[in-house]
Amino acid sequence: MAKLYFNYSSMNAGKSTVLLQAAYNYEERGMNTLLLIAAFDDRAGKGRIASRIGLGADADVFNSSDNVFEHILRANEAQKVDAVFVDEAQFLTEDQVWQLARVADMLRIPVMCFGLRTDFQGKLFPGSAALLALADNLKEIKTICWCGRKATMVARLDADGKIVEEGDQVVIGGNDKYVSLCRRHWTDRKLG
Repeated sequence: MAKLYFNYSSMNAGKSTVLLQAAYNYEERGMNTLLLIAAFDDRAGKGRIASRIGLGADADVFNSSDNVFEHILRANEAQKVDAVFVDEAQFLTEDQVWQLARVADMLRIPVMCFGLRTDFQGKLFPGSAALLALADNLKEIKTICWCGRKATMVARLDADGKIVEEGDQVVIGGNDKYVSLCRRHWTDRKLG
């Protein structure tokens, strides 16, 4: 039975690395995968999933207006898709999460989503909220705060390295803009 999976964490836990490794395992066994990433996340280049440790792969892009069910259906008709992998899944819309659930339920293709649970203000992303509600399997990928405790929160930094408390929910960036913290140090706004 195919399932909808949500693998979540704060920044720098290795979500993209785990995604790329899992996709590689399918491909090594002669299976076809379909990788998806948000169109506006072009840190590694448009349509490219990359990890901090140097792994990377090309991916199809999705915008908030796209019907991902139809996209996957067409791809599956062209060449059988054995698994779908979605990076930066927090950027999915609620409708798109329901579409991915339909992929698992109707097309019987496993869908593995990887993304952040919360934003820099401690609020759920719409895609993450829907995945937490709908996914058949939830898994936290752990990373650590500077103090050694489990990091569950992410702080956004300005150009001077100071914590930002207001602004748009989505600002694309990596270590230059974000740092993972435990809840205590996120609440205290303490970077270490």
